[in-house]
Amino acid sequence: MTGKFTRLTTMGLLALLASACFGERPMNLGVKDGVLVACPPSPNCVSSQAADEGHRIAPLSFSDAPETAMARLTGILKSRPDVTIIEATDSYLRVELRTTFFVDDAEFLLDRERHVIQVRSASRLGYSDFGKNRQRMEEIRGQWRQ
Repeated sequence: MTGKFTRLTTMGLLALLASACFGERPMNLGVKDGVLVACPPSPNCVSSQAADEGHRIAPLSFSDAPETAMARLTGILKSRPDVTIIEATDSYLRVELRTTFFVDDAEFLLDRERHVIQVRSASRLGYSDFGKNRQRMEEIRGQWRQ
């Protein structure tokens, strides 16, 4: 009985810890006036529309048709085991990116005029992400270039 109780207690504590790390899905994301929401001052966010170098990351550029580019990006994201697509339209994707204990939120906005897909990725919790959002966006860029 003691072993079973210990296992249940441990599993319960791990579940509580995990849910605390995942955080609530932000309600303030999306496109406002044609742009993605700005990054907060904390260093756990990157955006191709950020003005400051600390948060700035390059968008995904493309030369094919905009619809083809979004379909290709959707395929890349669906192939990743750490991605869950939350919202998808013909010009916008919102995904959750999971690590062992944390969930980050990423967005992709089609910019037809500039032939780019604007990107934003931010941690739900904490102050620093130790560069994880930038690293993950660069991994996606690497897949994008292949």
